[in-house]
Amino acid sequence: MTARLPIGAIAALGVTQIVGYGTLYYSFSILAPGMGASFGWSREWVFAALSVALLVGGFTAPWFGSLIDRVGAGVVMTFGSVAAAAALVACAFAPGGSTYVAALIGIEVAANLVQYGAAFALLVQLQPNSAQRSITYLTLIAGFASTLFWPLTSRLHAVLSWQDVYLIFSALNLLICLPLHAWLAKRVSRSRKQSASALPQPVIGTLPPERRRVAFVVMTLAFALQYLAGSAVLVHMVPLLAGLGLGASAAVVGSLFGPSQVASRLINMGLGRRLDPLHLALISAALIPFSAVILILTAPSVPGAMLFAVIFGMGNGLLSIVSGTLPLSLFGSDGYGRLQGRMMAARLVASALAPFVLALTMSSFGISASIGGIIGLAVMAVISFASLLRFQRPR
Repeated sequence: MTARLPIGAIAALGVTQIVGYGTLYYSFSILAPGMGASFGWSREWVFAALSVALLVGGFTAPWFGSLIDRVGAGVVMTFGSVAAAAALVACAFAPGGSTYVAALIGIEVAANLVQYGAAFALLVQLQPNSAQRSITYLTLIAGFASTLFWPLTSRLHAVLSWQDVYLIFSALNLLICLPLHAWLAKRVSRSRKQSASALPQPVIGTLPPERRRVAFVVMTLAFALQYLAGSAVLVHMVPLLAGLGLGASAAVVGSLFGPSQVASRLINMGLGRRLDPLHLALISAALIPFSAVILILTAPSVPGAMLFAVIFGMGNGLLSIVSGTLPLSLFGSDGYGRLQGRMMAARLVASALAPFVLALTMSSFGISASIGGIIGLAVMAVISFASLLRFQRPR
């Protein structure tokens, strides 16, 4: 019998993920020029500060993952909402560059407490047997974060300073996310008490114990390679397309990325419900190099670039799902928060390095060679995911 989905928890988390990603992540690229102007920095230096913050956030992620296992994801996310609001206020009132960077680090550390890693762990703790489907539905809702917050941030910044926008976003974390996370914390606490008084039904991973350590390293490497390739393209998508001769069409083509992410999650809900998470991970990873090959072969064709953006967006949309479901499928629900924390560390480090790696290769070797490097990284991710097939128990 299929376990019922915790619809209320999924809806609440969907709202908090939209606010969390919208205020702490997607707004940055729009506000970055204003931030640079405030401190007399170039755009490159502002993004360098973000990379430092992402790296520090990555190093703290494993510890927060273990904390989630000990005290519960709901409690951690509740305190994370307060921390996110405080960090946004501190950033808005930063008197100088050093305090601004410190506050930016605070934002990225707080993001570990309220975004996908913690949200996935909450769904696992709340109802392990339906967590894979719950994660799929959650990523579908949260996929609208960029669709909502890119235009919202732009409109606010047209009439307000970036500091005032951050103060408004701080209020959103306190007034919307804090009460929802506190309610979810009570639900998880109640669920844990019920599990303690009854026979628990954890999810058992498909990996035998003696293969888990090596398999975890391989899985983390695969995700890091895919995030490195995907993040590099995403950050530089518009200049990358413009450099291939698309000109003003580059921005229009890039706008297809967000809807394609949501579309891939809708397709997965309808057609991929019985698909094993490892096979879904292979599809997700394979779509990245496939899209890049199409881009190279068709440039400077606008239809070819549009096809690239759609396929690339679909690969990234599925990546958000499998980053939550694959560890659960392979390793089970026991210690899931710690696993997510360790994976998140690798992901954040890769995401922090990606913009600089691609910018360096573009300036040194050209755009075509850089895309070739991205294809190589993505193919390595596919090979790493494929190698996990031999680690699983016979079904």
